[in-house]
Amino acid sequence: MAKARSIVVAALVGLAAATLASARAEPYPARPVRIIVPFAPGGGTDIIARYMAQRLSESFGKPFIVENKPGAGGTLGIEAGIKSPPDGHTLVIVSPSYAVNPSLYKVNFDPVADITAVIQIAQGPQLIVVHPAVPAGSIQELIALARRNPGGVSFASAGPGSITHVGAELFCSTAKVKMLHVPYKGTGPALNDTIGGQTQVIFSGTAALLPHVRSGRLRALAVTTKARMAALPDVPTVAESGLPDFEVVLWNGVIGPKGMPAPIVGRLNAEIARALQLPETAEHLAADGVVPAGGTPEAFLERIRKDIALWRKLVADAGLKVE
Repeated sequence: MAKARSIVVAALVGLAAATLASARAEPYPARPVRIIVPFAPGGGTDIIARYMAQRLSESFGKPFIVENKPGAGGTLGIEAGIKSPPDGHTLVIVSPSYAVNPSLYKVNFDPVADITAVIQIAQGPQLIVVHPAVPAGSIQELIALARRNPGGVSFASAGPGSITHVGAELFCSTAKVKMLHVPYKGTGPALNDTIGGQTQVIFSGTAALLPHVRSGRLRALAVTTKARMAALPDVPTVAESGLPDFEVVLWNGVIGPKGMPAPIVGRLNAEIARALQLPETAEHLAADGVVPAGGTPEAFLERIRKDIALWRKLVADAGLKVE
């Protein structure tokens, strides 16, 4: 009886080992890969995701399919993605709101410990622009105007907790000024009212603002990254304009569930990095006002960790809430 039991145990161990070896030998991807975009179709993150999905489908020889799951500031789609099996067949494209949301929403996951970072795809600045009637031609003049009229200068945002909101709040906190927040349901209406003069200032991505700056309907005061933009070389950075510690970087990147196998992460990182080096990729990203990023999974995770700490401090200090 003992001998028979030993034979059965040995057979089961051998079967398990063979199954595991077979699973490890299975080429990746074994089936279509979902790329979850936690926002509605048509936005900058969605456009970048669809472009990268096409490139990855070509390089891997299997479909990479974009799936939009908007809701709760992006947390619904993110949670669905990172709670999927960690086999590399579900990925999520995230943006700076990923680092903001844990301080404003109740999220059912740890935004650092419960993910596998893959790669940062792109990065770029916000532009700080004003309506031409605003008597400020520089950041220092905007600060002086806001100090003379506490709460009398208004800034538009895409909604409470959006990056257009928290970016402006960080500016107010850094410059020690008070401006009036006017939230809208999206960047489009916020931008339209700033162009129309109903609001005076907006902090937003360059793709939405550049055409209006070039037409003269808006005046650019500064960019929020440490380096100037090639498209607007005469527009200084906020750091150059007297606030040396100020920086807001807009970015997109790929994450997956915690525990993704290192070989799969490595291959995804390598294939995306290769796509980011193509001239057509730079042209495509430029249409959204950003440039290719790349780098290691560890570097992207550090970017996420750094931004979470930045926005957590701002939300606490400013007492920001999402109703």
